[in-house]
Amino acid sequence: MRFAIAGNPNSGKTTLFNSLTGSNAHVGNWPGVTVDKKEGVYRFRHSNNTVEKISVIDLPGIYSLSPYTPEEVIARQFIMDEKPDLIINIVDSTNLERNLYLTTQLLEMDVPVVVALNMMDVIKREGSIIDYEVLSQILGIPVVPVSALKSGNVKLLMNRCVEYVKTPRKGSSFLSSTALAEQYEKVLKLVDEHNIKHPVFHAIKLLENDSIELMHDATLSAGIQNLKLEYEKNEKPFDYEAEIADLRYKFITNNIKPQVVKVLKNTGAASSEKIDRILTHRLWGLPVFLVLMFAIFHIIFSKDFLFFKSFGIMEFDGPDGLSSLGILLKGYMEYFQNFVMTHTDLFLKNAGAYDWARGAIVDGLLKGVCSVLTFLPQILLLFLSLSILEDSGYMSRIAFILDRALRRFGLSGKAFIPMLMGFGCSVPAMMGTRTLESVKEKRMTLMLIPFFSCGAKMVIWATVVPAVFKNNADFVIFCIYITGIAVAIIGAIALKKTVFKGIKSNFVLELPVYRYPRLKSISFQLWEKLKGFLTTVTTVIAASTLIIWFLQNFDTSLNMVSENSDSCILKIFGDAIKWVFVPLGFAHGPDNWKLIVAILTGLLAKEAVVSTMGVLYKAKGYATDTHDSDANAISGKEESVTTALAANAVFTPLTAISFVVFNLLVIPCFAAVATARSELKSAKWTFFVIFFWFATAWIISFIVYQTGVLLKEVNLINRIIGVFIIVIILFSIFRRKKKKNKCIGCDKCPKGI
Repeated sequence: MRFAIAGNPNSGKTTLFNSLTGSNAHVGNWPGVTVDKKEGVYRFRHSNNTVEKISVIDLPGIYSLSPYTPEEVIARQFIMDEKPDLIINIVDSTNLERNLYLTTQLLEMDVPVVVALNMMDVIKREGSIIDYEVLSQILGIPVVPVSALKSGNVKLLMNRCVEYVKTPRKGSSFLSSTALAEQYEKVLKLVDEHNIKHPVFHAIKLLENDSIELMHDATLSAGIQNLKLEYEKNEKPFDYEAEIADLRYKFITNNIKPQVVKVLKNTGAASSEKIDRILTHRLWGLPVFLVLMFAIFHIIFSKDFLFFKSFGIMEFDGPDGLSSLGILLKGYMEYFQNFVMTHTDLFLKNAGAYDWARGAIVDGLLKGVCSVLTFLPQILLLFLSLSILEDSGYMSRIAFILDRALRRFGLSGKAFIPMLMGFGCSVPAMMGTRTLESVKEKRMTLMLIPFFSCGAKMVIWATVVPAVFKNNADFVIFCIYITGIAVAIIGAIALKKTVFKGIKSNFVLELPVYRYPRLKSISFQLWEKLKGFLTTVTTVIAASTLIIWFLQNFDTSLNMVSENSDSCILKIFGDAIKWVFVPLGFAHGPDNWKLIVAILTGLLAKEAVVSTMGVLYKAKGYATDTHDSDANAISGKEESVTTALAANAVFTPLTAISFVVFNLLVIPCFAAVATARSELKSAKWTFFVIFFWFATAWIISFIVYQTGVLLKEVNLINRIIGVFIIVIILFSIFRRKKKKNKCIGCDKCPKGI
């Protein structure tokens, strides 16, 4: 048997699916998470202890079965064409009127429907009660109260489904007792004559002038239009779709809600509304979001957690104590990794391994992999913070806050949802653009997603920034994320004025109630992130570090040379393309070809940038001391790649910013490029998008570096003049042009045109 789960976004649909199937599918608290259907298996145990496998399909979250969004079309086509044996309609009991709107449409189909009444605990907490037995009598189908979050009554729900699926059901509609009864009966009779399945559903959709229905049968559509014209001879024309929608809500509010919902006490304004008065306020909603994000970065990256050093209260600089939680855990991880590396090197030496084998394993494989794993605690802390914001319902508020600004650039708050997902990984974020109705908006959003710093890029910031900016690392990393958002906005403006002229977007967003973050949901998300990160480290990163070590230690004749020799393959290649990056500042100097190579390996995975630097840049004395001194090997004092960058003075503050900005905006990993290609479905657009990413990264990095150099070399007056000129140029580019009234040929025109 096959059961389909249908319901509104945020009704607990995906949570119920996970509870039934044990799936680790991502559970989010905003619309658009479930883009395609997900399928799992529920093992139903009969009374005779036999087990039957039931296929459970999680359909996209929808508000209706009208063809206005891709989600609605997917759900509708699955029910009509793939014919599930039963539909589990999950209903959010806290929003009964809106959720039952979809239920009235599902009841019009010739398929068994069981209502899963979710979030009853919230209803009780708000001082109300829902009589689900009376609701079952009114709808004519089983209604089962469940708790998708706590898996309450899930077995009872499946028992009722298995019982009810054996009973054939014909579609029914409340329209037969409304003012449209005459038209509805005539259309239904005409549909029956054509032997169409689900006649009630199709009859109502034809009355609504549904675009999908009108395309199916031209003869039937013409007959329906004649019936409408005949009726409108005696009545004024009206919008059937709007009228039927209004009747649906009247049926719910007049016939269902008074008999089903009973208010025991008046609790006043909901707690979510009280919180939203602050978090979604038009003035301080955005500042609160920025402060919250800075607090997250401060907890993860700050060495001066309580600002003691900033205010001169005391001097402290260490890996623990007053450092933030992220720095503390990173210090322990470094100690563990150094212990593993030094003892591995000592073991290989005592075992008589060749120098090249020791170098490949310790300097190549372990050095590169450990340079990335060092930041695993900070990455998990960041994902944990974002998961809490998502699961609590705050992510939807961020989209709401930014919708007003994004609308001016041709995007909507719904476009910002996949952009926010880009903070985790660009690949699922790009897949999330499928929920956008406009092709232009989808393409623009996909082009802007890589500017939102993904979790893999955070490894780069956590390596480079502390090496240069030390105690201000938290603020600098916070600015990096804000820079990505700012560049995305500027890019949206530029694209709207050039490539995507005339793009318009509408946005309807449901703000779910605030909830306490769920441990099970967050654990699933963290495990998925950890599993993906470790998979990348043990495959792509491990392989790339070995290749980098080989290219660093062999020449073109495949003879082993001294480390970083002028004749090594890697230096020859780096020097050949270094000229492209010289204007960006960080490619200056005889040794900075290494940064170019690190950027290129970042195309495999952004973590590879750090692993490559971990192989190429080493703290002074490591290459000889570790191999020649047993005492040093046992001591576990091997320096981290961050310390190595600082010790070798690889960056100045200006070149570090330029390098970071370039990596923030440049082409993401090959997996993201492949995803973009599959979503765009066009080789021409894919090449254009890749060029856009590289060009944006190069131009912004060039502006940052050259502006920094200019400000160092000119006096204050010239700086003020330069800033003033830049402001004038930007104003002239982005200012709004007043629309001129066009002549429409009215009678008032003296020229008659």
